[in-house]
Parts: sequence; structure tokens; C-alpha cells
Amino acid sequence: MEPDERTIRRAIRQNLLTERALGASEVPLRRFDVTGFQAGQLGPSAVPAQSSAERQRASRPAGEAGSKRRLGRGRPVELERTFGAASPSSAGGETLSVGGGLFDSALGQAGLSREQKARRLAELDEQHVKHCTKCPLHRTRTNTVFGTGDPAARLVFVGEAPGADEDAQGEPFVGRAGKLLDRMIAAMGLQREQVYICNILKCRPPGNRTPAASEVVACLPYLLEQLEIIAPQVIVALGAPASQALLQTNRSIGQLRGRFHDYRGVKLMPTFHPAYLLRSPGEKRKAWDDLKKVMAVLGLKAPSKR
Repeated sequence: MEPDERTIRRAIRQNLLTERALGASEVPLRRFDVTGFQAGQLGPSAVPAQSSAERQRASRPAGEAGSKRRLGRGRPVELERTFGAASPSSAGGETLSVGGGLFDSALGQAGLSREQKARRLAELDEQHVKHCTKCPLHRTRTNTVFGTGDPAARLVFVGEAPGADEDAQGEPFVGRAGKLLDRMIAAMGLQREQVYICNILKCRPPGNRTPAASEVVACLPYLLEQLEIIAPQVIVALGAPASQALLQTNRSIGQLRGRFHDYRGVKLMPTFHPAYLLRSPGEKRKAWDDLKKVMAVLGLKAPSKR
């Protein structure tokens, strides 16, 4: 079965994100088999004849075109320069040239409703992340770990990669580090369900090692799309790998933390990863100082102690 219009558009859009992330002019276009898609997806025979303009208008959910904040815009993410990794386009396969701004109207989705954002995130997970084979980690994973929380959260926490507990359960930050993160969130006057939690990588690196540069390059477009959809007010990057990937730098977490950085018009606060804080509890005060700065931006007050 040949891919329908919507399927092709999704493929182009995902590859456009990769192009923006890598600063490349061509990116691989994976062939999609639409036979395995969820029930209710339109097949080629069910797509009515429409003009190109009509199809483009129909593909935009209400409120999307009027969004002013576009996280997808701005300078390219020079991951190859930062991490010394090769672009996925060098791996061969069919390529698609991506013109400037073809699907810009589908990016920067701050105007979407919570339901629309939830649907977009679910599509990204079900149709792309769960079937991803862009790097060797897919061979050793038990589950992909997409993300969890409020799809319209004002605050997003980004870690580096799933661990053993996360790989087993398919949910981020559920082990010892996750329990500490839950306490950190509660100290801010929030609950886990009120924020969004995800990682740079969606698959666990063997032995919980630090993500390889090529793995970050392959997986980062998924995170960029998540941030596009959620359109948070503040991002907290947990640890060096997450901070370095999002800020395109190789500076240490000690040099980055303690102040806000700009991530495509969004405030980003790097801080220590909860796993590091478990090993170095003396650094918890510094992490709390970072979170208090985030609370000030969001207008949050710590719960009163009883």
C-alpha cells in the first residue's frame, strides 16, 4: 500500500526537524508502511480530492496558525560541531531535499489546546518513537521511554536517558532518581502530573552509560518535536548531557547551572541530575537554588512546612 498524503506530510515534517537539528540540506526519508497504523487512519482510497491549499489548511488544527511563539525557528542546532558526530544522512538510504519553511505553519504549537497537544504527542510516540531503529539502541531496549505528564505543561524536565527501571516500565524517572525528582517537584509546590518529564534518548544505553554522540544526534529530533508541541514556559535540563544537547555546548554542568539560558525563546535552567544528587547529597542546596529561580519565573511558592 502506498503512503497517503497525511503520512507523507508527517514523514517530511519529522525529517524537517532533523534537518533543522543538524543543519543539513538533505536527510533520510524512511519508507512508511501504513498498513500497521491505528484504526481510523485514512488510507489513500479514503482521501477525497483536494487542492494543495485545501489540504494544507485542513491539516492545521484550530489555533495553530495563530501561534506567535515558534520554538522550531532560530539558528540550526550544530550538533555535529558540538559532539563530533556524523549526520544520519551519511548512513545512506533515500533522501529528501527539504525546502525552507515548507511546514513552518505546523511548528511552534503554543496555540493548541491540551487535547490537541496530547493527540500530537501520542502520534509522535505511536507512529515514530516506538518503531524507531535510527541507532543500535533499539536492539537492546525492552521499551521505548517517550515521556509523561501534562501535555500543556508550563514546566518541562529533560533528563539524559532511561535507566533499567525506566526501560522495564516504559516511563521516565521511576527509579531512585525518579523518586528524588518527585520530591524536588513537590518542593516547588507541584505534582508530577502537572509537569512534563522526558529524556534526550528514548532508549536505554546498555549499563546506563552516558549517551553516545551519534545516539544524541539520532534521537534529538524527537525531543525537539515534543518541546514544539508542549511549548513550555521553562525547561529544566537535568545534568550535563541534556544541557549540552539543548544548548549546543560542551561546557560542564558546573559552568552552566545557576542561571537561565535561552532555548529558542524559552528560559532553560541547567541543574544537577537527580542521580548525581543521590551520589553527592551536598550539592542538593545548589540544585534547590536553581529550582527557586524557576519558581520565581513561574510564580510558584513552596508549600508551607507543617
